[in-house]
Amino acid sequence: MFFQKASNPRESGGASCEALARRDHPELYTFVSAMQKKYAGIYFMLLAALGFSTMGAAAKLLKGDFNAGQLVFYRNAVGLVFLMIGLLFKPPVQTGGKLGWLAFRGLMGTTALYTLLYCILHMPLGTAMTYNLTSALFIAVFGFIFFGDYHGHRVTLAVILGFLGMLMIYKPGFSSSPWYDHFAGLISGITSAIAYLTVGRLSKYYDSRIIVLSFLLSGVILPSISLWVHHGLGVPANDLFVIAWKWPDSIQQWIIILVLGVTALFGQYFVTRAYGSDKPGLVSAIGYSNIVFSLIFGLILGDAFPDWLSFIGILCIISSGIIISVLKKKS
Repeated sequence: MFFQKASNPRESGGASCEALARRDHPELYTFVSAMQKKYAGIYFMLLAALGFSTMGAAAKLLKGDFNAGQLVFYRNAVGLVFLMIGLLFKPPVQTGGKLGWLAFRGLMGTTALYTLLYCILHMPLGTAMTYNLTSALFIAVFGFIFFGDYHGHRVTLAVILGFLGMLMIYKPGFSSSPWYDHFAGLISGITSAIAYLTVGRLSKYYDSRIIVLSFLLSGVILPSISLWVHHGLGVPANDLFVIAWKWPDSIQQWIIILVLGVTALFGQYFVTRAYGSDKPGLVSAIGYSNIVFSLIFGLILGDAFPDWLSFIGILCIISSGIIISVLKKKS
């Protein structure tokens, strides 16, 4: 929160800065609180985008040593440990009652992660993240059809602008990657959209950490079943859903896996907060910043510098986020 506890409780009579601000500066307190609430979804999504792009960079560093299924297991196992510690120190407060939807959200999120990590290992980082962000298109379609979510024609045009920018980066029809790589990216976008829409409904019943927990548990259980299918039933391992067990070979790999899990948990927590704080179609547009972060990390890791069409796409995506923020402020 903007207002924290006072640094000298004896001078303030034990009151917090928030209580003092409410008492001494009610207008300022009301204004700041309103701004925090109004733009909370945007702030949370920017933090989530930074976390997910860092996770993607960590996964990229493990290319050639681990496959997508193995990374799904380690990514969620690390996050699960940290989240359980947090839940022990601060138990969740919630009403619950939607266990089936909670499990469904975990399944969709895990499927999205499987396909996203597959794309990261087989495509440039920016392209893989761009595929994942086709979720914005499906969120808009599903949200309008099933929930009646509509934010006005100007916001709709801004979302379209961001989607066009994404297409400029992707450049459909000119990729040399095989069709199944692109199909994996499409599945990543669709399942991400379903998972995000579910988050917005579950946030009314569950602590955001419990929603993240459903995703992490699914992301550990499903790869564990995959390991059993390979080692127990003898089904040959592949590059995605049937995996063989592999330990990290060095301290460096352990550190990268730790970063992979922690930054993913960071991103997952804030994306859950974002979709629970605002309309999914609006928040998803801000998530386009993930592409910018991913392109930067990709360049650092050796990806080619974007061509002029990709650069225009980046500008479109940034412009989309600014337009949506201005329109929301005016409304």
